[in-house]
Amino acid sequence: MSLTSAYQHKLAEKLTILNDRGQGVLIRMYNIKKTCSDSKAKPPFLLEKSMESSLKYINKKFPNIDVRNSTQQLGPVHREKTEIIRFLTNYYQSFVDVMEFRDHVYELLNTIDACQCHFDISLNFDFTRSYLDLIVTYTSVILLLSRIEDRRVLIGVYNCAHEMMHGHTDSSFARLAQMILEYDHPLKKLTEEFGPHTKAVSGALLSLYFLFLRRNHGADQWRNAQLLSLISTPPAMINPVNSDTMACEYLSVEVMERWIIIGFLLCHGCLNSNNQCQKLWKLCLQGSLYITLIREDVLQVHKVTEDLFSSLKGYGKRVADIKESKEHVIANSGQFHCQRRQFLRMAVKELVTVLTDEPGLLGPKVLYAFMALSFIRDEVTWLVRHTENVTKTKTPEDYVDSSIAELLFLLEEIRALVRRHVKVIQQYHIQYLARFDALVLSDIIQNLSVCPEEESIIMSSFVSTLSSLNLKQVDNGDKFEFSGLRLDWFRLQAYTSVAKAPLHLHENPDLAKVMNLIVFHSRMMDSVEKMLVETSDLSTFCFHLRTFEKMFAMTLEEPTMLRYAIAFPLICAHFVHCTHEMCPEEYPHLKNHGLHHCNSFLEELAKQTSNCVLEICAEQRNLSEQLLPKHCATTISKAKNKKIMKQRQTPRKGEPERDKPGAESHRKNRSIVTNMDKLHVNLTELALTMNHVHSFSVFEHTIFPSEYLSSHLEARLNRAIVWLAGYNATTQEIARPSELLAGVKAYISFIQSLAQFLGADVSRVIRNALLQQTQPLDSCGEQTITTFYTNWYLESLLRQASSGTIILSPAMQAFISLPREGEQNFSAEEFSDISEMRALAELLGPYGMKFLSENLMWHVTSQIVELKKLVVENMDVLVQIRSNFGKADLMASLLPQLMGADNVLKRMTIIGVILSFRAMAQEGLREVFSSHCPFLMGPIECLKEFVTPDTDIKVTLSVFELASAAGVGCDIDPTLVAAIANLKADTSSSEEEYKVACLLLIFLAVSLPLLATDPSSFYCIEKDGYNNNIHCLTKAIIQVSAALFTLYNKNIETHLKEFLVVASVSLLQLGQETDKIKTRNRESISLLMRLVVEESSFLTLDMLESCFPYVLLRNAYREVSRAFHLNRVPASTH
Repeated sequence: MSLTSAYQHKLAEKLTILNDRGQGVLIRMYNIKKTCSDSKAKPPFLLEKSMESSLKYINKKFPNIDVRNSTQQLGPVHREKTEIIRFLTNYYQSFVDVMEFRDHVYELLNTIDACQCHFDISLNFDFTRSYLDLIVTYTSVILLLSRIEDRRVLIGVYNCAHEMMHGHTDSSFARLAQMILEYDHPLKKLTEEFGPHTKAVSGALLSLYFLFLRRNHGADQWRNAQLLSLISTPPAMINPVNSDTMACEYLSVEVMERWIIIGFLLCHGCLNSNNQCQKLWKLCLQGSLYITLIREDVLQVHKVTEDLFSSLKGYGKRVADIKESKEHVIANSGQFHCQRRQFLRMAVKELVTVLTDEPGLLGPKVLYAFMALSFIRDEVTWLVRHTENVTKTKTPEDYVDSSIAELLFLLEEIRALVRRHVKVIQQYHIQYLARFDALVLSDIIQNLSVCPEEESIIMSSFVSTLSSLNLKQVDNGDKFEFSGLRLDWFRLQAYTSVAKAPLHLHENPDLAKVMNLIVFHSRMMDSVEKMLVETSDLSTFCFHLRTFEKMFAMTLEEPTMLRYAIAFPLICAHFVHCTHEMCPEEYPHLKNHGLHHCNSFLEELAKQTSNCVLEICAEQRNLSEQLLPKHCATTISKAKNKKIMKQRQTPRKGEPERDKPGAESHRKNRSIVTNMDKLHVNLTELALTMNHVHSFSVFEHTIFPSEYLSSHLEARLNRAIVWLAGYNATTQEIARPSELLAGVKAYISFIQSLAQFLGADVSRVIRNALLQQTQPLDSCGEQTITTFYTNWYLESLLRQASSGTIILSPAMQAFISLPREGEQNFSAEEFSDISEMRALAELLGPYGMKFLSENLMWHVTSQIVELKKLVVENMDVLVQIRSNFGKADLMASLLPQLMGADNVLKRMTIIGVILSFRAMAQEGLREVFSSHCPFLMGPIECLKEFVTPDTDIKVTLSVFELASAAGVGCDIDPTLVAAIANLKADTSSSEEEYKVACLLLIFLAVSLPLLATDPSSFYCIEKDGYNNNIHCLTKAIIQVSAALFTLYNKNIETHLKEFLVVASVSLLQLGQETDKIKTRNRESISLLMRLVVEESSFLTLDMLESCFPYVLLRNAYREVSRAFHLNRVPASTH
């Protein structure tokens, strides 16, 4: 064939286009096979019962289906023909694409044979590679086509529907059906078709011999050669790495195995005639049990080859070779690859360390980086496909690698290094291209004995392109494009590889060497990312997800591998590379796989990390708890009784020696590993993996590992805080606020110390967690400590205070428990003193305290509702009492008519207890707020001082609401006003409501003398209160009155004066009572008058003096004091 026709055939262009087209067709066949094997994704009519008989008929008669005379059998197809056409058009056209691809492949292969092309991987690399790739791709398409079980049905049903709609069969059907029938036994047919191409194929494969032999060296040979080592020869460290076959150095062994196995499978005739072909074939058979066709579809090498050769005459020895090779693979390949992975872990780790320290070496030594990536990828893919497919084996450990994560991590490290320092690589190679490659190429061209015009033009353009390069282009950030140069070199390889070419490449190896070098250098300028994909793409994991997940689980179980676990989510970013424009419907599924597994891996890593952090926090909290004041009692007791302890010869039984805080730090032997040590080691490893990268992209989504950790830490911290509270709704047990606060501080202080190690925003984590705990429910809808403490204080402490088992002691500024037999008790003062209220405010914050206040006010308003009912029941009597409270005779007859006076006092006392507790909580909030935000507290208090009785009530309430949120006490409680305002009934007018409020004060005033009959109404000087909590009445009277009369826009002072007058008259009349039972605690009750005045900013002692002489109060104090001391004397004497 003439040279002119070689130019016209455009072999390079056709190989490029057909290889890309072939990949698309192959992926479409894979997609059809995958879809048809999944009942959920299968075309719906293939699963319909009504279509079953029609499908069987079509499958049986294929391809000779008589549509017109088979209406009975094809009736369901006729009914569904429109849907069938709609569903199956893509499927059918894909099969047509296979047929057209087959035609183009054979046309090109015949052309190449006619041109008598010479293939040599070391000279015309691109030409040889594209040729072998095309053969393997075509074979894979045909093999995959034969694995689609429903291929006949899909094609036959479509054609029937097409004929029913258009009256004739599809134009492609006859040839397509013939192809389907021919390839029922694909390998047999393929071997027949490839017989004429044996010379070209075997020649191309033989050029791989020495390369494949070298790339199949074992770990010991690699180690002896110091493969990938930059420091083995220090003087040559900055010398550029050159090779006669640059692209061959990082060519995948898996790709070569596929070429050799499939090539000799199709062109097996040379195995009996050529000894070197036989050696190469046997060497390849000893490498793998399976080779990949596409994704997870594999070819079982020995079985398929043996089955084919067994059916051929004269291949008995080859079958024996196959069996021998299979036994060799099973016995040795597992350990062979295990040792290679072990070597690569050490060698690549050294390489990464050196390149990280000296990234400038990426210029001359970048080839080492791509070689390392290719070697790692080959080992990983070998392990993955054998782990997935070898199910029965006597040595399962050969297909398991607990340290695989380190290898994956090193691969990602090299990729990151190359991406990070791509400018360094460009700066080096642009100078190499312009100052060395261009000059060498120019010399070689001038020394060529023969140089046709076409080749001369191409090579001259190479020199001019390279000579025009300069370093400023890299500095200016110019984008480089050398794909045209590489395609021209591909064309030149094709032109110079045909038999009758005047310029033969194999006669001018120097030209091939320098051009292969230039191609590599040009790729360093514009195709670094493509090179990374070519040498290190692990998108195969997208189709071996079970193995991928097992490897990840194994990594988590191996403590030394935890630091490398981030490699698994990073590899999910590779999945985008397995997409193809000819199969866009795959994209969403691949994207879902990538994002789902990346998400699940990071979720698991974040979960493990947060678990480890919280376990250490729990240990730190235990250590912190040892320092709580309650634990020092035993130490004080021992110190006090030191002399007595010395006199004892032996310690008492049942008194184990308790370790002092800090004892855990004393170790006689550092080799003793404690639980805390293990946790810290694990946390160090996990922190390294979570903090390895700030962000990365998976299918256009930017992933931030730190955000996963932050969300998990936040959720775990929330649960931990709730767990520390120890709330038990059944037994009503809960931790003291101060103890919980100490525990929370221990947790927070440790988490804060991890800020620089974890990479997460721990301040935000802590802030969000604590803020959520100030709400009734957290972000997960779970109850928080705010809800628990609100429930506990209402249901336990305040309920018992209402029943009289707990009293408020103003002297101690706490609720205290009264010991009573037969009742479950707890120490109320341990939950309600000043320090506990501060701790509660610290934990719940302003939001939580507001929630607590609102719940308290709900209970207050429920009592006010009942009080109003009692007032309404006694309305007439109370109206008369209000008018005649000074008339003793009339009062004597009216008072007995009142119903429920005791109930009024009891309910008002409950309100007082609740409001007293709220006041204590508010005081705790004020102190905490003052210490945290003194710059805010000052202005708030100042603003409150400007409020006067003349200020507009809305402004007053707004200011008081602000002050109340900061814990500052107010004359009018805005929360109580708002709660009572919500009770206003639509049926009653404001005047009626106001009247009820006035009469409520009258009811209370005239009921006070009834308290004197209660034995518990004795005023206790030590506690500064009463054992039945009636001293809380004063707060209830003042605050409820202020709230009610603010709501009705009436003068508070006037009505409180009225209350003082009526109460004074009632108590003075009690002095005239002769019944001693009724006057038992008259003096103690009289003291309530002073407490009312002290509680209110609206009343003064002068007002009290005008209606209740102070001398009575003085006498009452003296009597109460005398009685208290008299009661204590007998007890002291006893």
